[in-house]
Amino acid sequence: MFDYVIVGAGSAGCALAARLGEDPDVRVAVIEAGPPDDEPVIHMPLAFRQLWFSRFEWGLWSEREPGLDDRRDLLPRGRVLGGSSSLNTMIYMRGNRLDYDGWAAGGCPEWGYEDLLPYFRRAEDNERGEGYYHGVDGPLSVSEGRSKHPLVAASIAAAVEAGIAPNDDHNGPVHEGAGWFQFTQRMGRRCSSADAYLHPAAERGNLDVLTDALATRVLFEAGRAVGVEVLRHNTLQAFRAEREVIVCAGAYHSPHLLLLSGIGPADELRALGIEPRLDLPVGRNLHDHMMTVLAWLTDRPSLRTAMTPENIALFEQEGRGPLTSGFAEGGAFIRTRPELPAPDIQFHFTGGAVAREAADPPVTQDGFSILPTLLAPTSRGRVTLRSRIAHVKPLIQHNYLTTEDDQRSMIDGVRVALDIAARPALQQQRRADFAVPDSDSDADILAFLRRTGRTLYHPMGTCAMGPVVDAQLRVHGVDGLRVADASIIPVPIRGNCNAPVITVAEKAADLIRGLPRLPRAAQTRTEAGLVAGAERAFERNTRCSP
Repeated sequence: MFDYVIVGAGSAGCALAARLGEDPDVRVAVIEAGPPDDEPVIHMPLAFRQLWFSRFEWGLWSEREPGLDDRRDLLPRGRVLGGSSSLNTMIYMRGNRLDYDGWAAGGCPEWGYEDLLPYFRRAEDNERGEGYYHGVDGPLSVSEGRSKHPLVAASIAAAVEAGIAPNDDHNGPVHEGAGWFQFTQRMGRRCSSADAYLHPAAERGNLDVLTDALATRVLFEAGRAVGVEVLRHNTLQAFRAEREVIVCAGAYHSPHLLLLSGIGPADELRALGIEPRLDLPVGRNLHDHMMTVLAWLTDRPSLRTAMTPENIALFEQEGRGPLTSGFAEGGAFIRTRPELPAPDIQFHFTGGAVAREAADPPVTQDGFSILPTLLAPTSRGRVTLRSRIAHVKPLIQHNYLTTEDDQRSMIDGVRVALDIAARPALQQQRRADFAVPDSDSDADILAFLRRTGRTLYHPMGTCAMGPVVDAQLRVHGVDGLRVADASIIPVPIRGNCNAPVITVAEKAADLIRGLPRLPRAAQTRTEAGLVAGAERAFERNTRCSP
């Protein structure tokens, strides 16, 4: 018997387990479908793509996407301790203040930006030091990049030449602008949620981590969640929770488990022979950041040839060099229309040419890429069951580019990216086009987007606060059951999602333990002046679509 049973040892599950286990009088079980994270490739940042199509990820594909020429999209997701934080590009990004203030205004009190900032800071050990926006001594190491590839430096310079304001901290007073990213790394190595939270917590002795264990359904008694049924070593086992079951399996698998447990759209469940327990819109409201790849070939050395004996030795001995790169080392946030309240496009700048489609082999020539990414999609998809059999993969449909707003933002974003690539800092790097539209017309750009668009691996929203869980993350209509991961995010976050998901878990831990919320930080007059000054300077120096 455990006090808490957590399903999923990903970004959220690891952080939540560690925080709940701070109470020495409780026992916590973490159920992870995948293996331990002891493969050395996991911890070498640039090698992340080697983990695709391996036992460390789920092997998911979308259904045919109507907005992407009916192509199916590869959806790499971590199936290992650390979850997707064990195979992501490690970008530390929080999103925009308006994202969280929108949650609070939409009926999720105490989820506004200033409410969550103390949790971001508590999680963080940022090598920049402590300040209003950043914390130190937290479990999650946040570091400057240790590669700083010249092709990315040229991309940032070209963005500034194109009129995008420089920004040395996208998680500071101003979100928009162009600059280098920070990363969840420790001494140049990946700092996954398992590294940061789970492994140190397991040493306390009150945390049991079960790997290669597939959760098949939540168990209920008298209207209360009391445990989880797990398939492990070809045997079904029940793990009981005296206090709560917390589902942290991610935006695809959390709804999958709830649906298998009878929580979801009643008609869909009955059609598969599952007796509905609660009729809730589980699996609906799927939103994701889609991107496209613009790439050019170059005569300059790229990250393509970084895996040399010299660079391996530099990485292993000093934690420096190109093998510490997450490939997308910098980028920019812009508004493509001046009337927008916050950025609608993010650019990722890479030190190599990215394959045109995710399932394609890596590009065998030197190049660089700009990845325009849709930050605030209005299109919505869904996750549903294919079968009542737990190990059958869910049916996933995103519906990318099915609204005019999404098409407009992405067309304009591609046009800005083409302008950046034409600026002197990048023009001198270019040898030939590799992946670009036929022209800069709306029709040709949209056609390009339909044949090249794909996920940026940020699914959210399928067990959203409001329709599925309340602001305490409790599933409506049942006791003892919560969800705490990317699936509870009600509307898209404008940025990479690992840091926000960890912060959801940090706040969830306090909610579950009944602790008072962390107090908001007091902003000094000097700090307030710096924020206002930065915002005014940004407004004078930014640009929108040409």
